[in-house]
Amino acid sequence: MTRESDERPALLFYSQHSVGLGHLVRSLSVAAALAERFRVVLVSGGEIPTAFTVPPGVELVALSPIGSRGGSDTSLASLAPGLTLEEAWQRRLSTLLDLLDALRPAALLVELFPLGRRKFDRELIPLLERARGAQRATTIICSVRDILVAGGPGQAAKDDEAALRLNHYFDAVLVHGDPSVVRLEDTFRPTIELRVPVHYTGYVVPRPERPRGVPTRQPEVLVSAGGGKVGAGLLRCAALAHERHLAGRGLLTRIVTGPFLDDEDVRALAASSANCAGLRVERFIPDLASAMASASASISQCGYNTALDIVRSGVPSVVVPHDEGRETEQGERARRLAGLGVMRVLNSSALTPRRLADEVLELLGAERSHAAIDLDGARTSARLVAELVGAGTVTHAS
Repeated sequence: MTRESDERPALLFYSQHSVGLGHLVRSLSVAAALAERFRVVLVSGGEIPTAFTVPPGVELVALSPIGSRGGSDTSLASLAPGLTLEEAWQRRLSTLLDLLDALRPAALLVELFPLGRRKFDRELIPLLERARGAQRATTIICSVRDILVAGGPGQAAKDDEAALRLNHYFDAVLVHGDPSVVRLEDTFRPTIELRVPVHYTGYVVPRPERPRGVPTRQPEVLVSAGGGKVGAGLLRCAALAHERHLAGRGLLTRIVTGPFLDDEDVRALAASSANCAGLRVERFIPDLASAMASASASISQCGYNTALDIVRSGVPSVVVPHDEGRETEQGERARRLAGLGVMRVLNSSALTPRRLADEVLELLGAERSHAAIDLDGARTSARLVAELVGAGTVTHAS
């Protein structure tokens, strides 16, 4: 993978999604902005839905996918047909090291690690070691979302380990959030001093401007659950809320399942829609924010991208944050944005069709929100990376 005629400096961008699509969508948006200044090779380690398009100027390399099966099972598995987990690990590491050697990149962006993705250190530590020791200096940057998952009683030790790795391997951290909403230290609290600079980019969205919607003739409720892998319960509840409580009021309900929802759950929802007026089920729509801008109300979880689609569209919204196991990220994001008047929050423990329908009826006719949140994260990320590379900030403090 070499392009002798491309005069842009090379940039290798590692991204891994295991459950939802937020990491992939955010990485693609950042990669698109970076492509104006760099030859960007984005390496993705999760399943890539066929409906996704790669931005112009970005080269996508798909590793043998590894990820979570979904639900309460958070263990990693090979998602590549015919490959064991060990075989997938070996292929991935070989591909990563070969790419690094071939590209000799001016910058290496690693998404989330070491602040998360600890289960992937068996391929990332060798990659970082190779990049750190390369004869041609490579600026190594951590690209991380706004909020980290709290890991329970052992989190302090994990935070310290992450700080040590940041100090040893990395030159900077880019936080894709707005510090007026949440700061890195709110969910990352090492006892070890962090010696690498932290830069806030603003939130990353495909386009920062407000989408234009075309209101439907009848009030429409848009229901979504990100990629769908952990959204079956919410989608089923929304279908029942429509059937029992909303259809008789003349509302339309549009359920977007996401590409990773189990096929059996998709068939069950489709059967419900066939027997209930005003209920519509779709697998995927490419521009959820525009659909929200046309809707009267939104029901969703509160992943990074969905939350920002709500912010951009301003749609009256109720979110039910994913909180299985030790998942805390969505709940914290929902709490922060609810405090700004962006959304209402319904905890999963209180979720019933009746309660969900009542929340929707409360939203109908509500004014759209206009929260002042920095959404220019993609362009700011590209500018900061170019500045870091241009400044030759390759220190790798031990």
